Amino acid sequence: MNTVIGVRISRRLKERMDRFKDRVNWAEEIRKFLEEKVRELEREEVLQRVEEMLKDLPIQPRGAISSIVREDRDSH
Repeated sequence: MNTVIGVRISRRLKERMDRFKDRVNWAEEIRKFLEEKVRELEREEVLQRVEEMLKDLPIQPRGAISSIVREDRDSH
């Protein structure tokens, strides 16, 4: 189900947009912008949660993870 939102813009901007209405589907452009902005904000949220989880993990010395992976691989 779709919903409608309203955006107030200046009369001057509307007039300028109208000059290009035969070349630009403004509603579609605005929808695409909103979709991308929401995706960007969702990615930021995920990164913040990951950073929050990572801050509680102990810091490993450089090369420790490679060493652990190598040992595990060699033990099989």
